[in-house]
Amino acid sequence: MSLVRGNPTEGELELLSLLWEHGSLSLSEVHEKIGRDVGYTTIQTRLNRLVDKGWVEKAKVGKQPTHYAAVIEPDSVRETQLDHFVEKVTQGSVVPLVAHLVQGADLTADELAELRKLIRDAEQRRRSSTGGQR
Repeated sequence: MSLVRGNPTEGELELLSLLWEHGSLSLSEVHEKIGRDVGYTTIQTRLNRLVDKGWVEKAKVGKQPTHYAAVIEPDSVRETQLDHFVEKVTQGSVVPLVAHLVQGADLTADELAELRKLIRDAEQRRRSSTGGQR
């Protein structure tokens, strides 16, 4: 999994999402799939910025058009964006964010079980890192 440095812009994230969903695409295929009126050169510029950042690679085979493919995983981007969000909005504390999400949602039994598991795992990691001290 590639490390994401910085956050993609909204436009870059839109292109990454297309590449994650469809795999390798040519510029014209990306332009066609974007689903709204965006200039061809705007998409080309964004794709090239993604290549420059190391998040997308481009390859040309023979006379085929250049194709672009994401080299970073969605989870990597998601984690970076969530870390940035938590730092920006809650000064690094996850409690206000989790409290807001849990109190404002109708959680299913499966979701509650997953949250309990995440808390148990976090407690175990904490005990391991502190040598069992509380």
